[in-house]
Amino acid sequence: METDAGLPDRHSRPTSQEALATLAEAARIRASATALSATPWPTWFATALTAYIAAFPLAYGGMLAEERWLLPRAAWATVLPVITAAFLTLYVIAARSWKQRTGVALRFDVLPKRATLPLTIGMPVLLVGSAWAFRATGQAWWLVTASVIAATVSVGFHLAFVRLHRKTS
Repeated sequence: METDAGLPDRHSRPTSQEALATLAEAARIRASATALSATPWPTWFATALTAYIAAFPLAYGGMLAEERWLLPRAAWATVLPVITAAFLTLYVIAARSWKQRTGVALRFDVLPKRATLPLTIGMPVLLVGSAWAFRATGQAWWLVTASVIAATVSVGFHLAFVRLHRKTS
């Protein structure tokens, strides 16, 4: 129905074509928001994340070492919280700047669970477990191997984010 001015009446029911058009527009908006949310972190932050993840086993292992390993234990006990605070600060900056630029928060839930679930379980085991293996054996290769694997996984996860974004946009 239209009013005398030729405008649609606000209180009338939409036609089936209008309802379908509205639903299609809502689906398009939802898909656009999902694509924006799946956009990868800025490269500078992905680099900072990878560096942090690669440094974590070494710093944590240094803290757990039974004897002085490269640095005194107190130095390692200082390094780990400092790099963690720096990483968390960069995380907050990256998330805020992304939300200001796009209006959408970065989300991990748009990635397939078959990728994120093993990551959320495996990464902590890798990062923390390698330090404990180092403490038990005194062999630094546990820490170096964990650092290399963690950095590789971080880069791979970022590239998966990039690929997903390209696929959805």
